[in-house]
Amino acid sequence: MPRRFVFLLAVALVVVAGLLWWLSTATETPGDDRTEASSAVIGEARRGGLRVDLQVPLDDITIHEARSPDAPLVLIDPGHGGRDGGAQGVGGASEKALTLALAREVQAILEERGRVRSALTREGDTTLSLDQRADLTRRLSPDLFLSIHMDAAPNAGATGVTVYSLADIASTTEAAELAAAEAERVGRVLSDANAPVEFLLTDLALRDQMAMSAAFARAILRRAGEGSGVPLRPTPHQFANFYVLRFGQVPGVLVEAGYLSNREDEARLRSKEGRAPLAEALASAIEADLARRSS
Repeated sequence: MPRRFVFLLAVALVVVAGLLWWLSTATETPGDDRTEASSAVIGEARRGGLRVDLQVPLDDITIHEARSPDAPLVLIDPGHGGRDGGAQGVGGASEKALTLALAREVQAILEERGRVRSALTREGDTTLSLDQRADLTRRLSPDLFLSIHMDAAPNAGATGVTVYSLADIASTTEAAELAAAEAERVGRVLSDANAPVEFLLTDLALRDQMAMSAAFARAILRRAGEGSGVPLRPTPHQFANFYVLRFGQVPGVLVEAGYLSNREDEARLRSKEGRAPLAEALASAIEADLARRSS
């Protein structure tokens, strides 16, 4: 067989193989398990087919007005909801129900005082992904963001409130694990590398967001200090790279209101009277932080 013919046949086989490979990759869907299985990682950077792209309609969000129509706006995010129940208490309490109750109580205090406008990311038992919460925050563009959660721990003695603000590096292993666990319970989300370019903050804006978030956390802890009736962790201000804080693109914190795995904390969080000191501290800190920034 002439060498020229053999060479042309080899070239033709390479071209056909390349064409078949291109056709197979072009027809794969982004959520195809065959492509995702090798690239999935643990935590918030996990990619894949459980991402929910539907936006939450802004006309479904009720803004509770203040005395002044141009008063600053805080968005309060009751953690979990719908098919994501969150932590379960030793006495049967559900995190998703208690976070909504506390969020409503904070909003009621703010509405009564009339200094700050407020809205909730969910007002019922609604499932919201991390992407949807962050997207809603960006589109509503509040002046401040507060995400409310309740924790559970293997150690039944763990108790007290923790306030988390945004940081690239978690302050403790526990903070890093919590940020990953929140994402894992809610569902897969895009990694930073795959997020739309317009959602990524410049380094300067991100540092500013982190600094204002830390200041808000300190304002909460000043009002939840000794004598307020709010039990605090030994190290109540911690830092972690929470997706919903980073990609909401506004100053905000995530508050773990207590441990449902602790009987005393669960009892405190199950009653309106038990939640009242924390609700008051959160509302007062929101007002103080927004007043400080506006002046």
